[in-house]
Amino acid sequence: MKRMKMSKKEDITLKEGIEKFIRHCKIKDLAKSSIDYYERSCEYFLTFVEDELNKDDNLEIYYINKDMIENYILWLDDTYNMNNISLNTRLRGIRAFIYYMMEQDYLEEFKIDLLKEEKKIKETYTDSELKKLLKKPDLDECSFAVYRNWVIINFLLATGVRSRTLINLKIKDIRLDEAIVHIKTVKNRKQQIIPLSKSLTEVLSEYLNYRKGDEDDYLFCSIYGNKFTGSSLNGAIRTYNINRGVTKTSVHLFRHTFAKKWILNGGDSFRLQKILGHSTMRMVREYVNMFSNDLKKDFNDYNPLEQFKVNKKHIKMKK
Repeated sequence: MKRMKMSKKEDITLKEGIEKFIRHCKIKDLAKSSIDYYERSCEYFLTFVEDELNKDDNLEIYYINKDMIENYILWLDDTYNMNNISLNTRLRGIRAFIYYMMEQDYLEEFKIDLLKEEKKIKETYTDSELKKLLKKPDLDECSFAVYRNWVIINFLLATGVRSRTLINLKIKDIRLDEAIVHIKTVKNRKQQIIPLSKSLTEVLSEYLNYRKGDEDDYLFCSIYGNKFTGSSLNGAIRTYNINRGVTKTSVHLFRHTFAKKWILNGGDSFRLQKILGHSTMRMVREYVNMFSNDLKKDFNDYNPLEQFKVNKKHIKMKK
């Protein structure tokens, strides 16, 4: 029996639909990494269509429905043995494509729910590890690379920026007189202005005296003055941390550490969202939930009720 057509427009194939979607992403000027992600997500779905449904990319788009998506999730789990976090990563990509098809009236609307994820506590650097990493090297004896890495650690801990943002910063983006950094390369492509703390301003002021360079030069560079890549930055921090006796080597952990310290020090969620560059409060709420055990620290000292518990004398009930 031929399936009833549910779309409102002319028939298009799955291949044509994906081409329209990717073209739409490019017109919106999404970051290349985002476009690559959507392309990979569509490739996974095409593999499912071929392997599980014995169809090819000429499958008419209106065949896609909620049941097919649920079967796609089961196929991903069975084929790749993914956990729910990984499954949702694939699901978000194909969901964006399908929702676009709905907006264009090629599909009747149906909801695609993400799977429940078990939120793991994000690892952070401990205070003892930070003390080791933040101990200033002897500038008369250390290399430029060691000193630069120390400055990078200070910068990451004080701003919470992503590694991609850090490696694209230029000297002109640092405005010491205003104590701000102008960030142009962020995940959502929105430019930001982040305040520089007093300590970081002093660190950068000294660093720039050694770094020299023109305004258009990158703030953090190799010993030859070349731009850092993501892998070279990771390698530099890994070497620096291990030499300081710290086994954690992730650059991104400084971002989690910044968020945790901000929350524990009483910083407000709205400013944390703006500093981290999140478009919504979702990730900030996750940080608060993840670090909830740490929020119990000194809880009694700040709890309003405890302020009124002055009389600690034991009272006996009358018989």
